[in-house]
Amino acid sequence: MAEDDTIKQMLKESAFFCDFGDDLLDLIAACTKTEHFNGGSYLIRVGERSETFYLIRHGSVALELVAPPKGRLVLQTVHEGDVVGWSWLVPPFRWVYDARAISLVRTLTFDARRLHALCETNHELGYRLLSRFVKVLSGRVMAARMQLLDLYAPMAGSDI
Repeated sequence: MAEDDTIKQMLKESAFFCDFGDDLLDLIAACTKTEHFNGGSYLIRVGERSETFYLIRHGSVALELVAPPKGRLVLQTVHEGDVVGWSWLVPPFRWVYDARAISLVRTLTFDARRLHALCETNHELGYRLLSRFVKVLSGRVMAARMQLLDLYAPMAGSDI
């Protein structure tokens, strides 16, 4: 079986891409590779250029921010089937958080620049990807909101 066929099958089996048609999956598979990250390594770093995104096939990833003076905060932990990285959709195309592998992580890694160009010409692909990423963004906003509530909530036993 060719690598693109194997990747296409992995895409079909994912909740994120399962209802994309074969024609769209062929386009996506051509922009995708498999990759792995050891525990403690970073998939993405805040401020760097966002030219990829990831579908986690195995393992867990901590989405983190540095919030002085509190230090490093985990906004959300994502797992198998989740997507990491949406900054490739929005100029200036820079990561807005860090993503660190908690354990061994296996991913499908997408060439976002190629997909972005395909979306410009294939509006069905663009619409379907954007629809999926809106759900991802909504989840990240809710996770950030919960972290802010925890961060700024009065301490138990305080007079505030």
